[in-house]
Amino acid sequence: MRTVSLPGGETVPAIGQGTWYMGERGSDAAAQADALRLGADLGMTLIDTAEMYADGGAEDVVGKAAAGIRDRLFIVSKVLPQNASRSGIPAACERSLKRLKTDRIDLYLLHWRGGHPLAETVAAFDALKSAGKIRYWGVSNLDIADMRSLPSGCATDQVLYHPNSRGIEFDLLPWCLARNIPVMAYSPLSHHVRTLLGSSALQTVAVRYGATPAQIAIAWGLRSGSVISIPKAANPDHVRENAAADGIVLTAEDLAAIDAAHPPPKRKTALDLL
Repeated sequence: MRTVSLPGGETVPAIGQGTWYMGERGSDAAAQADALRLGADLGMTLIDTAEMYADGGAEDVVGKAAAGIRDRLFIVSKVLPQNASRSGIPAACERSLKRLKTDRIDLYLLHWRGGHPLAETVAAFDALKSAGKIRYWGVSNLDIADMRSLPSGCATDQVLYHPNSRGIEFDLLPWCLARNIPVMAYSPLSHHVRTLLGSSALQTVAVRYGATPAQIAIAWGLRSGSVISIPKAANPDHVRENAAADGIVLTAEDLAAIDAAHPPPKRKTALDLL
């Protein structure tokens, strides 16, 4: 599995696993945990979750998946903006740690910008880091103006990024990469999966590699070497499909074909959000 370096030099898999919509039904939890464990066995040891997902249910699933293999995993979770105060963050973190059944979160993110000052949120993150409750902190859904206002120490910005959502390439992505801050791409297959995977460009490139359009979309996101892709899959076949995308390195010809159908931005646009 290819890796991406965090600002401190530690590396994480370039393809991880998302958990949005996991944990919503208790009857699915065991199968979802098994899918995450399979993904970890295939090298996708970074697992992304959040206290928001299924009101903590997704963190419960990750906790089940991590049983016996916690030290192999790099667990990412997120705090809701209404909890991102100096006193709210440590309380939220403790709840997440309990659901995750672990003593530390590897990377803890502010889910999106809320009413609490970023400086206060970062101070709370730093206190958790000093206490050993988290190892790194970062943000999600922050555009370049907010990123510029952050104190040093941010490990990533998790944002929407796929061939039909390329606005970050105009300024946010190059700004982050110039500072060795990797971008974490959520929904790399789009929230409108059928629309994206129906792309004739992705389908044509996929044929060249004997691959699927989904694998090409994931490989496309990895092309800079500084983006972490976190597709979500609860089906074992889809888990294997996602992991196998790591073996696809697109050529300049492939990328030109995708650019023609899914052009990069020519001006600043508002940050895409889900």
